[in-house]
Amino acid sequence: MAIMRKDEPSDGSPLPPGQTHTVLGPEATFDGKLTFQGTVRIDGGFSGEIVTDDVLVVGKGAKIKAEVHVGSLYLDGEIDGNVVSKNSVEIHAPGVLRGNIHTPSITIERGAIFEGSCHMQNLGQASKPMPKPEPAKEGPPPLDPDKIKK
Repeated sequence: MAIMRKDEPSDGSPLPPGQTHTVLGPEATFDGKLTFQGTVRIDGGFSGEIVTDDVLVVGKGAKIKAEVHVGSLYLDGEIDGNVVSKNSVEIHAPGVLRGNIHTPSITIERGAIFEGSCHMQNLGQASKPMPKPEPAKEGPPPLDPDKIKK
């Protein structure tokens, strides 16, 4: 069976038990544009474009060649292509990502591979300026270079 609905993950994926999601099985390959709501798990081959505001789980053995725009990404397989994630990207061993990442939060587990560049910022939110640090209240005053005797 290539595409199916499944009530519980059987392999320890990061989904809570009982959460319904869709699976593209390991024996399936798909070319085109995939858009969805909820959580989708890909264990097979995919080529094209993936677009969602929700969660994409890429299982071990999955091979994806695509531009990926998601809410969150959990990667155990391979992605060749750029990833834009509104929330987070997690690359778990033996995961491989070859491409650029744009996300506010990234986790790369030891043993995982990431080849590309990463841009981190809060997507969809205006960035707030950093507050100025308050001066230290303890200790001697800073030295004035003009008043140092030579």
